Parts: sequence; structure tokens; C-alpha cells
Amino acid sequence: MSTTPSDPLAALGDLPGVADAVDSVRKAVDRVYGHRVMRRRSNEVTAEAALRGARGSASLSGADWNLEEVRRRTDFSGEDEARIVGAALRLTAEAGQLLSIWRQSPLRVLARLHLVAAGGATPDDTVGRPRLAGEPVDEPLIEAPVPGADEVSGRLEGLSQLIIVGGSAPALVTASVVHGELLALRPFASHNGLVARTAERIVLIGSGLDPKSICPAEVGHAEQGRAAYVAAFEGYVSGSPEGMAAWIAHCGRSVGLGVRESTAVCEALQRGAA
Repeated sequence: MSTTPSDPLAALGDLPGVADAVDSVRKAVDRVYGHRVMRRRSNEVTAEAALRGARGSASLSGADWNLEEVRRRTDFSGEDEARIVGAALRLTAEAGQLLSIWRQSPLRVLARLHLVAAGGATPDDTVGRPRLAGEPVDEPLIEAPVPGADEVSGRLEGLSQLIIVGGSAPALVTASVVHGELLALRPFASHNGLVARTAERIVLIGSGLDPKSICPAEVGHAEQGRAAYVAAFEGYVSGSPEGMAAWIAHCGRSVGLGVRESTAVCEALQRGAA
């Protein structure tokens, strides 16, 4: 795979195991898109994938509710777990509205995602902007050192330019890097994990890999478990070729598990059971 100075992510596609992960994801996505239910009832599959994806993302942020509880609840104020689930649901709904802006102004989209996630739960002066020097970060699952505000600003700008310029890197690679980088930076005072996983979703949809948003990677991240998620993320933070490859492979397995979930939804719809 050839690279250019404006296409640094493409080199990640040459890491051991990454091409196989990309190929596996592509084949899995093609199979679920080819399901006969998708011809007439794709909107129902999309809606169910959004619900299940939000549940999965919330579970990684400490609110491990069962699906029926998420489906049943209408009030997500009150206790911390309810607010986390509510934030995840709002973000999933918002993601599809931001696709046209993402490629032109990813930083604007990230600010909007944080605003949506916070939903009034965070002091107003920290919402929708990267944190300033000395401001704390509330992200209990991720224990990696928190970069300083100046480093965050520079790396966010670099990530933004990569997205705007585009390149030949596979969608899985780009989505994995966006997810990992936002998790590493934790640019906001809160809700960084939820925002990072939503940004991963936006890349997968906007790239054309999953245009109908029926392959929720968040489901797979949750199914593999918090310990596996953190371990794979530590590989990303290490910056080593092996660590980066392991993180991308982990994200690939997550998409594959999301595909499996939506395939089960298709089968249930076909049987008339859902």
C-alpha cells in the first residue's frame, strides 16, 4: 500500500493482521447488507442497531443496563447511570445528523457531540470546548496519563486535518484511530468515551462502509468486555506497531460483533418475532 505525506494513516494498513481485519469486516458488512430483510425493513434494523449501540457504549462508561430497561425507560435524569444511558442515546441519534459537517469541520462536530452528551449535567463553561490547563477530566475507566491542554490542542488539530484531507486508509483503520486518539486525549471535561465511540460510528457511516448505520461497533466493544477494551486501548497508547495493530484488530472484532447483532435482528424480523 503506497502512502503520501498527506495520507499517514494508510501505512497502518500494512501492519501485521490489519489487512485481514479489514477484509473480515468488509465481508461481514456485505453479508448483513445482503440480507433479504434489508430490502424492505432497513429502517427498523437501523433503529434497533442505534438502541443496541447506545446500550453498549453506555455500559463501557459504567451504566451496564439490559436492553429492555433501555427500551422501557423514558426518563434518563436522576441517578448517574440513567444520565449516562441518556447521553449515549442522544449521541446515537445525533450522529447521523452530523455526517455532512464531519469532513469539513470535525472539531465542530466533536464540540457538538460533547454538548449533546453533557445535556446540562456538566458546568456550562466546560461544555462543548476542549479542556483548559488544570481542568480535571472525569473518565474513570481510562487510567492512562492525561495529556496537557497544549498537547490536546495540537493533536486535535492534527486529527482534524487528517479527516479533512482524507486518504486511502480503510474505513476501519481511520475509525479506529479517531476512536483511539479521542480516548487518549480525553479532550473534554467529561463524556470522552461516549464521544469517542460516537466519532468511530460517524467515520464508519460516512466512509460508506456502513451507510445505513446497522453495524454498531459499540455492541462489540461492550461484548468483548471492559478489560479487553482497556487492554487494547493500552496498545494504541503505546504507539508501537504491535499495539496499534492490536487496537485496530480489536475495533474490527467489535464491528464484526455488531454485524452479528444486526444479523440476529434481521432474522428475528424475518420470523416475525421482532
